[in-house]
Amino acid sequence: MAVEITDSNFAELVQNSDKPVMIDFWAEWCGPCRMVGPIVEEMATDYDGKAIIGKVNVDENPDVSAKFGIRNIPTIIFVKGGQLVDKSVGAVPKNVLTEKMDALL
Repeated sequence: MAVEITDSNFAELVQNSDKPVMIDFWAEWCGPCRMVGPIVEEMATDYDGKAIIGKVNVDENPDVSAKFGIRNIPTIIFVKGGQLVDKSVGAVPKNVLTEKMDALL
């Protein structure tokens, strides 16, 4: 299951991670987010132990969302060594996200 990333646990889970991190920025009311959600959950299982797959609810965590300039959702970012290294905006198929993640492993 994808990890819930919040304003309060962001530094611990993302910035200090020794593994690559994929974060899905989403909201309850967002239709395309509901299409991407199951893909993110599948990837959390696929990459268990190899990477951190997380979700940020933009309505509940404005600080993390602002830090990455999230204006459209779903936006999925890829972080390695605490730095933003890749990004995908909008609903995309799983293979696009797995290619980006595999490039970081």
